[in-house]
Amino acid sequence: MKRALSALTLLLGACAAPAQTLSGSAGTSAGSAGVRVNAADVRTELTALAHDSMQGRRVWTPGAARAARYVSGMMSSLRLTPGGDNGTFIQRIPGRINPQNGRGGGVASFAAYDSLPPSERTTDANVIGMVRGSDATLRDEYIVVAAHYDHIGIRPAVNGDSIANGADDDASGVVAMLEIARALRANPARRTVVFVAFTGEEAGGVGTRWYMSHPAVPLEKTVAQFQIEMIGRPDSLVGGPGKAWLTGYEMSTMGPILAAAGVPVVLDPRPSQRFFSRSDNYAFAMKGIPAHTFSSFDPERNKDYHQVSDDVDKVDFAHMTSMIEWAVKGVRVLADGPKPEWNPGMKPTPATPR
Repeated sequence: MKRALSALTLLLGACAAPAQTLSGSAGTSAGSAGVRVNAADVRTELTALAHDSMQGRRVWTPGAARAARYVSGMMSSLRLTPGGDNGTFIQRIPGRINPQNGRGGGVASFAAYDSLPPSERTTDANVIGMVRGSDATLRDEYIVVAAHYDHIGIRPAVNGDSIANGADDDASGVVAMLEIARALRANPARRTVVFVAFTGEEAGGVGTRWYMSHPAVPLEKTVAQFQIEMIGRPDSLVGGPGKAWLTGYEMSTMGPILAAAGVPVVLDPRPSQRFFSRSDNYAFAMKGIPAHTFSSFDPERNKDYHQVSDDVDKVDFAHMTSMIEWAVKGVRVLADGPKPEWNPGMKPTPATPR
């Protein structure tokens, strides 16, 4: 174990009532975004999600199930409206354990799941909560704010460490999503905002594929999707701490809408990496919904990507808290203002290169 702090203490403490964020409170940031985010909450939530007890949060494993319960508990403590199955925050996804190698994989339906031998059945889950919109007309339109909580699990040991904790990828995005939910729960936007912690992004989009077939809200009423991915460290190519980039910025009006509101977000500086199609936003974009990923990942400097060294102690918390504050402002702009639209000729299609 890399940390002596008890997982039980972390989970119970982080699922407790939300911390107060009064002006002048210790640990509370009031950044340029004009939004207050409690830095202590950020650290506590990130430490819990990236704890060794989560076993790297690999999809179809007990560690992922533990992480889903943690996120569900946080959504409950924030008093979000459940968006999962049967009045819960959990959207179950059916799967099968391969008896040859013990690895899990998705199945097409719960009918197919029910046909499997009990020893081969498994499930994973998306975690979904909502903040209902305040406007009588616009509350029936939806902004989906999402991050993926899964990571890559247990790996070959390096210096005695075998757990890929995924602090930046993407526990940082999940914490941002929860803090945006906290802010909007206190002061709802005009549109309804749906918060989704996706599973299986690291395994080909298991969670998004299921969600697109079983959406919590109508896809035709979903006007934008805002993914948050790897905001735990700054990117020197976009100006360093407190600055972000948006995948596919040039493809829709979302980036300019955010920038016009003062959010420090610019074009993806590494288009050859094709980050636009490498996260959960892409499934929404392929349905015609303007969908982009907000990030500050710097692959040239962040050598801990998909390594067991992606740990909490590598996170720049001042930067991450600033990114969350800007993300809160950005989501409010999207939920209160004009709908983002694809720029002419830029709407992705199945023929669009990934």
